[in-house]
Amino acid sequence: MRIRLRKPLATALLAVSLGVLSSPASAEEAADPGARIDALLTQAEREQSRGDFRAAAATLTEARPIAEASGDKARLAAVVGSLGNARIAIGPAEDAQKELEEAITLARDAGAPDTAAAALNNLGNLFMFEDDDARALERYAEAASEADAAGNALLAVKARANAARAALELEQYARSEELLATAVEAAAKLPGSPEKAFLLVNLGRTSFRLGKAAPDRSKSALLRAREMLGAAATLAAEQHDDRTASYALGYLGELYEQQGRTEEALDLTRRALFAAQAAKAPESLYLWQWQTGRLLRAQGKIEPAIDSYLQSVHELDGLRYALADSYGGAHSSFRESVGPVYFQLVDLLLQASKESAQPEKAQELLVTARSTVETLKAVELRDYFKDDCVDALQAKVRPLDAVAQTEAVIYPIILPDRLEILVTLPPPVGLVRYAVPVDSKTFIAEVREFRELLEKRTSRQYMLPAQKLYDWIIAPYAPKLAELGVDTLIFVPDGALRTIPMGALHDGQRFLIERFAIATTPGWTLTDPRPLDRKQLKLLLAGLSESVDGFPALPYVAGEMSSVQETLGGEMMLNGDFRLEPLEKKLTETPFTIVHIASHGEFKSKAGDSFLLTHDGKLTMDRLGRDVGLSKYRDQPLELLTLSACETAAGDDRAALGLAGVAIKAGARSALGTLWPVNDQAASMLVIDFYRSLQDPETSRAKALQQAQTKMLGDARYQHPGYWGAFLLISSWL
Repeated sequence: MRIRLRKPLATALLAVSLGVLSSPASAEEAADPGARIDALLTQAEREQSRGDFRAAAATLTEARPIAEASGDKARLAAVVGSLGNARIAIGPAEDAQKELEEAITLARDAGAPDTAAAALNNLGNLFMFEDDDARALERYAEAASEADAAGNALLAVKARANAARAALELEQYARSEELLATAVEAAAKLPGSPEKAFLLVNLGRTSFRLGKAAPDRSKSALLRAREMLGAAATLAAEQHDDRTASYALGYLGELYEQQGRTEEALDLTRRALFAAQAAKAPESLYLWQWQTGRLLRAQGKIEPAIDSYLQSVHELDGLRYALADSYGGAHSSFRESVGPVYFQLVDLLLQASKESAQPEKAQELLVTARSTVETLKAVELRDYFKDDCVDALQAKVRPLDAVAQTEAVIYPIILPDRLEILVTLPPPVGLVRYAVPVDSKTFIAEVREFRELLEKRTSRQYMLPAQKLYDWIIAPYAPKLAELGVDTLIFVPDGALRTIPMGALHDGQRFLIERFAIATTPGWTLTDPRPLDRKQLKLLLAGLSESVDGFPALPYVAGEMSSVQETLGGEMMLNGDFRLEPLEKKLTETPFTIVHIASHGEFKSKAGDSFLLTHDGKLTMDRLGRDVGLSKYRDQPLELLTLSACETAAGDDRAALGLAGVAIKAGARSALGTLWPVNDQAASMLVIDFYRSLQDPETSRAKALQQAQTKMLGDARYQHPGYWGAFLLISSWL
């Protein structure tokens, strides 16, 4: 798997100043349109340089009509191009591309090659973040040519440095090395400046990655990397640029870390830490705290290593909003960039707990490990939805150990060399750790195979992985569950485990759902477990039984909705009545306790692409969260959101994150959703039985689903878990 350079550093490495006229005057002091535009451009450049892309976009949005009215195409091109650059960070990508292409056309018409070159370079950045490396390489080449024609040597080198990185991503190693050599030679002729210093960091970083990716070029590429990073550190010190010095020293430390020169690497990393602190640059500070932790661990200094990791995680928590809008952040995953910080810390904590001779200290380390996993899960969802829905819920949660009485809360943690399972059991046991000797590659492959086989309803091939996964995930603590009288399992799955139903695991005699009620949650601190108040239920039923927009008809939906209405009452919107505007009106005006949507839907890697189908369009997760999510601010929030007939792509862990977090996005205490499209008749039967069981005040949501699923198991037509296993109860199980 190729690791892509994105993340916080990308802001400084790739965000290119447009090089337009600027004025030191503030916007308020500008007396004429040209000066006012220049002042606003300068303000936006400063906002972008410190990573505040939303503020920059607001500033540029103010500048655009002034530039349009002035008739000055060159300034308008600068404004539109800078706005497109900001949109790379905040999205949507379509708007960023449209604005950058418009800026290129305007700049060429106005005879402003510098501005055209800068916009081309930024368009290349956008394509890189969209994983379209071939188009990115083309744009970078155009940018370099236009910058050469304009006599802008700095911008030409930047474009070629970025082109070298794109070629590297395309595994065109010879071309990448050629572009690097050309850029390095040209960079040596540039006058000293902070921009040159960071350009050298960029060149050094790409050379380092080339050396790791292409062993036959390793010696020369790593030598060039060391030279570039060393030169960057020296120049940054001369320029009194602590931020750039931090990156140069830190990445030089990483190079030495890879070569096993631990002491030298630690010295460089500590210097990078001091520089980041002096620059007040938390976006690099967390990197060097993390690197310090790795190096200390390599030296066997476990406690200091844990302290460094904890500092890195603390710094990341403070950065959560800034990083969500990092350059290219709309298209990157926190899992790729910062997930290793959390998992390496968890690994350290679990090992330290195992080796601790003090039971109280060992338990404290386990609790810290669990809290670290929780923090990562909140960060992932915040990154996926890119709003404050996670924070709104976290303020309401109750302590885990105070709630789990007849339940067990299970955290499977996939580490490179083993599976760790943290289980919170009812009193007096509490938190217990189990380690399973299966490596992540083997484990994830088994999960993927299980998911694929579950959808083959004419085959029992799923049984082998179902039993193997049971042995890994459940068997280690199964005797304790029986001993303590546990009747409900709440899973906090991670990664690939989000894509499978735990109820379909099999012990050789029975499915897990036959023994336990089961719920899943994206994180305990993201769950508000409270019993369903059945006294004042108010339902909204919406769905499609007709074929719409190429999606097949769901003929059993009408009967499903009628049966639910007969059981619990409620308002119905079927087929032509199920339209976006009337639906949104109802959702915003009426405090429903249950919203049931029976329609096609898809959860995808990007929250903005996920949707539910209505008769006249698609209800995106963003719109659903906006409309239904108003309930999170009410005294009585939405209790249950049911999404029948939805689909999450097999093997797409990030898309599964969307399904896992749908209750949070919608401000609902719980959600009932499906991992894959389910037989229409089977789905209707299960949903109707679920609601009938839910009428009983003594029956929890999890047990109502268990009863519906086990009833289907008893029907010879639907015994295969492909029919009943797709249904997941998310968040509150009570």
